[in-house]
Amino acid sequence: MASVTSLSDSVHQRLAAALSAAVPQAGSADPLLRRSDRADFQANGILALAKKEKANPRELATQVVSRVESGELIKDVEVSGPGFLNITVTDRAITENLAVRHADGERLGVPLKENAGITVVDYAQPNVAKEMHVGHLRSAVIGDALRGMLDFTGEKTIGRHHIGDWGTQFGMLIQYLFEHPGELAPAADVDGQQAMSNLNRVYKASRALFDADEEFKERARGRVVALQSGDKETLELWQQFVDESKVYFYSVFEKLDMEIRDEEIVGESAYNEGMPETARLLEEMGVAVRSEGALVVFFDEIRGKDDQPVPLIVQKADGGFGYAASDLTAIRNRVFDLRATTLLYVVDVRQSLHFKMVFETARRAGWLSEHVTAHNMGYGTVLGADGKPFKTREGETVRLEDLLDEAVQRAAEVVREKAQDLTEDEIQERAAQVGIGAVKYADLSTSPNRDYKFDLDQMVSLNGDTSVYLQYAYARIQSILRKAGETKPVAHPELELAPAERALGLHLDSFGDTVFEAAAEYAPHKLAAYLYQLASLYTTFYDKCPVLKAEAPEQIENRLFLCDITARTLHRGMGLLGIRTPERL
Repeated sequence: MASVTSLSDSVHQRLAAALSAAVPQAGSADPLLRRSDRADFQANGILALAKKEKANPRELATQVVSRVESGELIKDVEVSGPGFLNITVTDRAITENLAVRHADGERLGVPLKENAGITVVDYAQPNVAKEMHVGHLRSAVIGDALRGMLDFTGEKTIGRHHIGDWGTQFGMLIQYLFEHPGELAPAADVDGQQAMSNLNRVYKASRALFDADEEFKERARGRVVALQSGDKETLELWQQFVDESKVYFYSVFEKLDMEIRDEEIVGESAYNEGMPETARLLEEMGVAVRSEGALVVFFDEIRGKDDQPVPLIVQKADGGFGYAASDLTAIRNRVFDLRATTLLYVVDVRQSLHFKMVFETARRAGWLSEHVTAHNMGYGTVLGADGKPFKTREGETVRLEDLLDEAVQRAAEVVREKAQDLTEDEIQERAAQVGIGAVKYADLSTSPNRDYKFDLDQMVSLNGDTSVYLQYAYARIQSILRKAGETKPVAHPELELAPAERALGLHLDSFGDTVFEAAAEYAPHKLAAYLYQLASLYTTFYDKCPVLKAEAPEQIENRLFLCDITARTLHRGMGLLGIRTPERL
């Protein structure tokens, strides 16, 4: 692998050295480099240093300029304003850096981070015996993208799908089926959809009876005890629910173009045996205390009505365990068995308070520390066009499969309208890639903690900030490369670059920096924004700089080179977000 230092980092190093030479007592002062509209980069850390040293900012800036080693990297440095530095890099530096990236294949010269750790990503958490709905979309899409980015930087990620497969609802469902044995007709369908629809229907019926009949409620609670104690007949029916649900889950995730590994599906039931030990440890350490028969953890800063502390219930007064015990036991497993250094939870923002208390409890117990951290990636709600939580016209929650099918259908219309030499089978294949990509990108291009409107018309539009716009930019480049025939992409560092070529080249060079920043901040929307700007800069380049009709053979090769590395960067970046880039559209 050919690791490449970005132009930004190279310029930063030169300026830092010049600052140290100009003001030795300042040590390794940071020039605070950023992209600029007036030049390639702007350094604005001199003002703060001048204030600290009680020096004239412009005079200090002038001293720094005189000590900058330019060479083949820096073309020009000028002092502007009260003491800013505007830096322009050479055309040769841009092309040479991109040439090394181009030669590095899929990694594009992006290095692996030092001292990489192990991150367990808890995401895509459907519930057994329930159909997946639009509310499950964001956890799956965001979690998958985060794993893609973290893996690319060198972090080892382990997925955990903490599915809802335990607790009161299963006692309720199993008891109902024991009392109504003909309700769950056998269904041997390939994708589990019919079986899941039957389970979902029976679940709703059992819930209605549970809420209306106190005697049934007591029998259902007794069935929970039988389940937790390992009653053979109860466990067999429970296992049937889990197996049928998994078949269905896999079919939905396959539509989402996501790989879900069976060994990473570790539901609430997996922690059942460890929960008594978790409770014992917390009580022995004094982290949890008995209150009205229950084992709880109190927090001074978390208050409810009448300014009373809100407790985290580890064990109920009747001896049962809830979500807190399951989540704390999962933390123990992930820290001590999986050796994780980071725990990342992609969970609805409405559960933020719960996880705040769980993480603080784990910290008090010593399971989390400065070396082992936990983060809740709370995400917002998917809204309809009316700005309210997305529902069907009848007010029901939208099934995720229906949503994805409609996206693919809508994408097929767009692809068919543009398709020139695609067969119907190819149109359907592209429609799946475009439609699912559109749904994912609409989610990922929004900051995770914000709500966003689900608007399929906008999502599959060829204009604006959509995945379709990016996919068509990639397909356009592939078309140009095919038309080039025997003429291959070749970098020519000796050529002068047009403004549009420079802008595109500088942006391409910052791909690695962007991925690292987005991964470190758990911010896939920053990578999405980078890719949209890349496609936009390529469009400008394509409009202003003829590729195959350039004046000289060397210029044709160099522009084909810029096309090719743009395509590779789009392909790699979109891939990290879990989105396909079709070769033809």
